[in-house]
Amino acid sequence: MATSGFAPGDIVDLRSDTVTRPTPAMRRAMAEAEVGDDVAGDDPTVNKLEAVAAARVGKEAGLFVPSGSMANLVCALVHCAPGEAVIMDRNAHTRIYEVGAVTALGGILMDPVEPLPDGRPDPAAYEAAIFPDNIHHPRTRLLWIENTSNRGGGTVVTVETTKAVRAVADRHGLGVHVDGARIFNSAVAQGCSASDLLADADSAMFCFSKGLCAPIGSMIVGSRDFIAAARRKRKMVGGGMRQVGVIAAAALVALDTMVNRLAEDHAKAKELAAGIETTPGLAIAMPAVQTNMVYFSTDRLGVPPQQFVDELKALGVLCYATGPRIRLVTHHDVPPEAIPHAVERIGRAAEAFGS
Repeated sequence: MATSGFAPGDIVDLRSDTVTRPTPAMRRAMAEAEVGDDVAGDDPTVNKLEAVAAARVGKEAGLFVPSGSMANLVCALVHCAPGEAVIMDRNAHTRIYEVGAVTALGGILMDPVEPLPDGRPDPAAYEAAIFPDNIHHPRTRLLWIENTSNRGGGTVVTVETTKAVRAVADRHGLGVHVDGARIFNSAVAQGCSASDLLADADSAMFCFSKGLCAPIGSMIVGSRDFIAAARRKRKMVGGGMRQVGVIAAAALVALDTMVNRLAEDHAKAKELAAGIETTPGLAIAMPAVQTNMVYFSTDRLGVPPQQFVDELKALGVLCYATGPRIRLVTHHDVPPEAIPHAVERIGRAAEAFGS
């Protein structure tokens, strides 16, 4: 359950689910973890986590890495050689928020395509963007899906959509990678399993340090051969870790205890969105709130998003402006009783600018 004891004057931190703190059970597991040298392959807690995580999402093997950004980079490096191309949504986290690492460090072209209006990937757009087999063009090697889509508004990608992208990949001999940083949010929202959502992916990653509340770490999953290659790339980019069982232990607890409760975060997001929708001057900037993200616009007020965010900070609500919209993210550390306070403060901010 979410933390309790919220007081009316407390800060409501809706910047991201990355601000979650490890639970008491995670802290105990970290203190008691059996450790070894992960680079040497003998950290028993890491080995257990990799096996459990891979099985949980229906893949043969896993590789624990420090961050989601490193996970995506490593996967791109395995799939593509320098000068080759990956097709992804123009709003993809990897393209916008990971410092261009895939291109800067891998020499890999990130070829952007438009998503569908509701934020889902468009398989037809992927197919249209594949380079012809011609000496003048980069070779397209990989199709990239983000599930959930962050800048799409926390939009889920269905099994059917992933299958359609897989069919495009198969017609052209390409791989499919899923940036599943919040794949468990997607699975819980759709009432399916993460393994269903990743069945058609050659590789995928997911994060422990977002809605699952672990302090550090992400997991790469795929075939045994893929993970063997990924282990080498992880070492290349400085991701080899030593007695890392102390954080793998928290991730094990996260998988065991924090997945099903994500439905609570989704319910809080819907309540938050409903309050914003009735606030004069504000507009929900997406078709529907599907997971734990709420995007809204201040266009009707004529107020720049960052100015509104600054006002909210003064009122005790923390969030981020993302281009023309404002993003709010619900999570474990925002208790249900905080949501009405957040809505009330957002209304005060809107009233201040509207007067």
